[in-house]
Amino acid sequence: MELKDLSHGQRSRLAFIDFSLEYFGEVSRADLISRFQTGLAAATRDLSSYKQFAPNNAFLDHKARRYLRRDQFSPLFSHNPEAILTGLSHGFGDGLSFPLEPSDTCFDAVRLVHPKAEFIAAIMRAIHHRVPLQCLYLSVSSGESSREIVPHSLVNNGHRWHVRAFDRVSSSFRDFVCTRFTQLAVLDQSIETLEAREYDKQWNHIVELELIVHPSLVHPQAIELDYAMHNGLLTLEVRAALAGYLLRQWNVDCSTAHSLSGGEYQLALKDCSVLKGVAGLAIAPGWTASE
Repeated sequence: MELKDLSHGQRSRLAFIDFSLEYFGEVSRADLISRFQTGLAAATRDLSSYKQFAPNNAFLDHKARRYLRRDQFSPLFSHNPEAILTGLSHGFGDGLSFPLEPSDTCFDAVRLVHPKAEFIAAIMRAIHHRVPLQCLYLSVSSGESSREIVPHSLVNNGHRWHVRAFDRVSSSFRDFVCTRFTQLAVLDQSIETLEAREYDKQWNHIVELELIVHPSLVHPQAIELDYAMHNGLLTLEVRAALAGYLLRQWNVDCSTAHSLSGGEYQLALKDCSVLKGVAGLAIAPGWTASE
């Protein structure tokens, strides 16, 4: 039998065993029972099944009643680094069948902005069914207003979540911060052709950004390691609608001569001409319209 022949539940349990051995160096039947709410016999079968697939990954410490990681361990599953750190810091519970248990040794960044679950639900239903939303929205510049929007994507811009949507008031595609809605209602009506995601030019246009170490830094090798650069270059493909957010989040110097100074500027945009035609660049460090 191969891994692909197992049920989803079986693969999940074997992946948990694999993960625990790799990152904690041990796993026990009690861990499986606690994590998946299974019985003793089922946990024993899962551990036996894991040994069949990866016989050299662990050995049983009879005294401790735990399986310990062998030095020749080779992961049975591929564990994504971001998913690993999220799981370690926030806990592995799904919030439904068992609670979250945050780690006391691995910590994520503090998040200050938290969208309301019911608003995210309404937005996702509208996106899924391709229907508009009636909303009350509070803008920093114009205050509260009533709008009809046609959402097509939810985006985390590094600081907060926003929804990309067609705004029927301005007849254009815009970004709306999820925490600034005060009312949301899904409308039972069809959307117009030009309101669909396919017609959001800034969203569908892909920009290739070449990032380099800021020329002002004395030891560029440290930054090259941070960003896994190759030959001093990090190449990213990003939607034009999101380029400004990325450049601001990572403090990328977008001035032509890379003239910005300060310890926060560790990266620079190699060629600012690639931003021609990209909207929303007022937030990009060092960028001016003349660029």
